[in-house]
Amino acid sequence: MIEITDRSKELFMAYAKDAGNWSGTPLVGGNVADTKEDRGNLTQLKKAGLIRTQADAGDIWMIFTQLGIEYAKELGIEIEC
Repeated sequence: MIEITDRSKELFMAYAKDAGNWSGTPLVGGNVADTKEDRGNLTQLKKAGLIRTQADAGDIWMIFTQLGIEYAKELGIEIEC
């Protein structure tokens, strides 16, 4: 069972739903609001093993792990990678 806060779950779901607009790897702060408070939630998602991030030319991209893809599916969201 994935143990994250409700806000982290909301943020995860927002990025998972947006992933299709970014070939499965959404831009952090792209279509999903990125507030200072959300940074802690992103850290929690990383620690839970659902995502990792990668910096490229000043942008930060979210990469869903296999666990993250499976969790999204449990939530009714298909992530195409």
